[in-house]
Amino acid sequence: MARMPDGPAPPPTVQKLRIRYAKRGRLRFTSHRDIQRAFERALRRARVPMAYSAGFTPHPKVSWAGAAPTGVASEAEYVEIGVTRALVPAELAAALDGSLPADLDILEVVEAATPSLMERLEASVWEIRLPGVAPQEAAAAVAAFAAAEEVLVERKTKNGMRTFDARSAVTGIEAGVSADGAAAGVGGVEGSGVSAGESGVAEGGGRDDRPCAILRLVVRHLTPAVRPDDVLTGLGRVAGLVPPVPPQVTRLAQGPLRPGSDATPTSVSVEALSDPLDPDRAAAGSAADR
Repeated sequence: MARMPDGPAPPPTVQKLRIRYAKRGRLRFTSHRDIQRAFERALRRARVPMAYSAGFTPHPKVSWAGAAPTGVASEAEYVEIGVTRALVPAELAAALDGSLPADLDILEVVEAATPSLMERLEASVWEIRLPGVAPQEAAAAVAAFAAAEEVLVERKTKNGMRTFDARSAVTGIEAGVSADGAAAGVGGVEGSGVSAGESGVAEGGGRDDRPCAILRLVVRHLTPAVRPDDVLTGLGRVAGLVPPVPPQVTRLAQGPLRPGSDATPTSVSVEALSDPLDPDRAAAGSAADR
């Protein structure tokens, strides 16, 4: 029989809270492990009454869901925490946001009233900015990719090289230009996590007049995971699209696919997904009405 640690058991979890946060600016280059450390420090600074696991090495009850890769910005990252005292979600959001570094921003906190947030994260909407790529060139590559039945790509994993189909995970993809209609990558796109200093100003402070295509795509969360760089590799395979400089990638949304959202595979918007926190908001509203 396993030996149990001496002393009293840790206080029970009385409330679970789900947090949506953004990873922006230079923090997109921060590894997920460093993001975890930053959150743990912020929870301590904000004096959040965290619940802990039992055993000889207790850990705070923090569960991460669908973290974006290093080098990618995101407007839709999720984490769930357990606490030993009931908190007001809006107050926790303000306290935690004030304790985190700049560009790691709390967007919303809701009480977890329904099970399994992870199961709701069925797909992501991604935006990929391609400085130096003409929108017409990107549109032709997107058309070739969408028309293909299969686009095989290779990626090195911890178990060696693996070949998989990047096309099967993509339920929607389109090419366009920046939100203001400019062909050049001048200024940021609202909610993209890319600032004007990153995309619109050339080295030395001058205006960057290169063309800048923007791809938006909806990608299912499959196994193995298909990442935005896998789709870019696929675009290179089917149409020879090779960006001259590293792309700027932002996750705009995560959540369940809306019914029928994959019926038009070249039409893409954030509205293709439902908000994964909607069931928790609805449950909280029902409880408040009783």
